[in-house]
Amino acid sequence: MAITDINTYAHLSDADVAELGAKLDDMRRRIESDRGERDARYLRRTIAAQRIVEAAGRLVLWNNKSRTEWIVGTALLSAAKIIENMELGHNVMHGQWDWMNDPEVHSTSWEWDMVCASPHWKHSHNYIHHKYTNVYGMDEDLGYEVMRVTRDEPWQPKHLGGPFINVFLAATFEWGIALHDLHLSDVVSGKRPWVEAKPQLTQFAAKVGRQLAKDYVLFPALSGRRARRTASANLTANLVRNLWAYVVIFCGHFPDGAEKFTVESLDGETQGQWYLRQMLGTANFRAGRAMAFMSGNLCYQIEHHLFPDLPSNRYAEMGVEIRELCDTYDLPYTTGSLAGQYWQSLRTIWKLSVPDRFLTATSDNAPETASERRFGARAGVARRVAELGSGDVGTTVRRGLKTAIDEARRPRRMAAATQ
Repeated sequence: MAITDINTYAHLSDADVAELGAKLDDMRRRIESDRGERDARYLRRTIAAQRIVEAAGRLVLWNNKSRTEWIVGTALLSAAKIIENMELGHNVMHGQWDWMNDPEVHSTSWEWDMVCASPHWKHSHNYIHHKYTNVYGMDEDLGYEVMRVTRDEPWQPKHLGGPFINVFLAATFEWGIALHDLHLSDVVSGKRPWVEAKPQLTQFAAKVGRQLAKDYVLFPALSGRRARRTASANLTANLVRNLWAYVVIFCGHFPDGAEKFTVESLDGETQGQWYLRQMLGTANFRAGRAMAFMSGNLCYQIEHHLFPDLPSNRYAEMGVEIRELCDTYDLPYTTGSLAGQYWQSLRTIWKLSVPDRFLTATSDNAPETASERRFGARAGVARRVAELGSGDVGTTVRRGLKTAIDEARRPRRMAAATQ
């Protein structure tokens, strides 16, 4: 089962968690007080770069006569759509730049270049996902309600299609995100009255109409005889953007070590426990400056979930301090290569598509699903020791969650080595 007692799972006392929360609150206040011209300059340069790249792509495609021109124009347009989606749309609508009081880059006014209407995304993502991160039964982003990514969800025959649904979702990711907040099945079944759903569906239809008209009517028409080539370039650019966004999001939420939580874990949740849930429920991937930029700095998914409304250009520097905090409290800082994190996510989807009787690990000690019971009585003992010794963080060497996970894995590694 998923984690119910997050303090026990993390091998931390109540005082430890409160102290961790206070340190993260201090970090937030420091970054907020330090926001200024260099951050605004970063945003303005990003917007300018995105517009230049898109204009160049559109210009090349306007009169593309050869395969090379088509490839160059499509590549430029793909890059522009990725930047707009990841580093601009996603982050602006999180309110990361609201402090500038610029109506053009404000979370209440930005509309991004994809079929999902911004109000629908802000509700399903900013509110539901970030508030209830990885809480089974609350966070609808856990498998996007179409795939099984935790053993807490009972297996059903429909899950056999998980690997195929995953491929389809990757290619049509913007449509999956757009439909996510609509709950069309509830409308069809009558659980949600039509009169209640109509305004949202009308808004969705209007956004879809504008996007289709722009990419598949207006710009192709401007290319005259080469309209079909331009339309195919737009379709390809949207596909590339979809695939990249899908990979980045999945690498941040479904690799091994991105833990899941029960609804009961929310009872009396403190700010420190909310922070801890974000740290344990998300994962990073290693990236250089270029890849970090193209991912919207979501290679720092842990930092993003801790501070979703702070400027993304600060995540790298914040990550250094957060990693140090993880070391101090002996907490895992889950990261890895992009390929490795995606492989783990893919393996989970494939593995959990089959009935549990074909799986080996238990639901308390599986790579994708764990609970405080994976450590047996040791977690409770470790927490009681922490309660007795809290306040000595600077003078004692901790044996917490990271150490406990390493010790739990050691017998398996030794057994594998002897085979």
